[in-house]
Amino acid sequence: MVLLDLFTPQHPRQTITELALGSELPVPTVFRICRELTRLGALERGDDGRFQIGLRVWEIGSRAPRAHGLRSVAMPFMEDLHEITGQNVQLVVRDHLEAVYLERLSSHDAVGLVGRAGGRLPLHASSGGLVLLAHAPHGVFDDVVAAGLRALTPFTITEEPTLRSLLAEIRRTDIVIARQYLNLGTLAIASPIRRSRDVVAALSVVVPLDTGSAPLVPALQAASRAISRGIS
Repeated sequence: MVLLDLFTPQHPRQTITELALGSELPVPTVFRICRELTRLGALERGDDGRFQIGLRVWEIGSRAPRAHGLRSVAMPFMEDLHEITGQNVQLVVRDHLEAVYLERLSSHDAVGLVGRAGGRLPLHASSGGLVLLAHAPHGVFDDVVAAGLRALTPFTITEEPTLRSLLAEIRRTDIVIARQYLNLGTLAIASPIRRSRDVVAALSVVVPLDTGSAPLVPALQAASRAISRGIS
């Protein structure tokens, strides 16, 4: 897992040397591990010698109970939102201090975004991540702040009091409207998905910044509630 964790959206393809540096393992050890992972289909090696995550990893990940059941229930409602907006619709869960994108629906005309399905982003910088952070155990907030509130754009929230206030507002309203926190030129709206009383995921839609949020909020909340009923 140490080696697989080194493959990120910023570094999707890496050499043996890069993996050895990142993992602090000897080059011969990394070579043996990569050779075995390639044999199993967990890694793929390109003609240039660089490795990337193999399809086998995606196949196994899609079978995870949390991902599979949630995705199958959410997909029809995500498709409805995507048809309404023509833009990016995302299903997000929390893994420790990161937001993980289980699914994303997009189109050629949709506004460009950082991240992709299966990708990870900081909780404090994304609309779905903010919803999940707002409903996370108390210690998670402290850990996120301790790790540093890194700015991904000039509009990312990087001050603890401001973030704390926003999270309280999210808990009160069940919605967040994030303007350019993660991607310049975008408006992101997210709401929680619950199993019983626990928030287990977030549903978000990302549109161009000049799009009005008023008609999107009720549609997004209705979809989130419908998914919540489907998984409870």
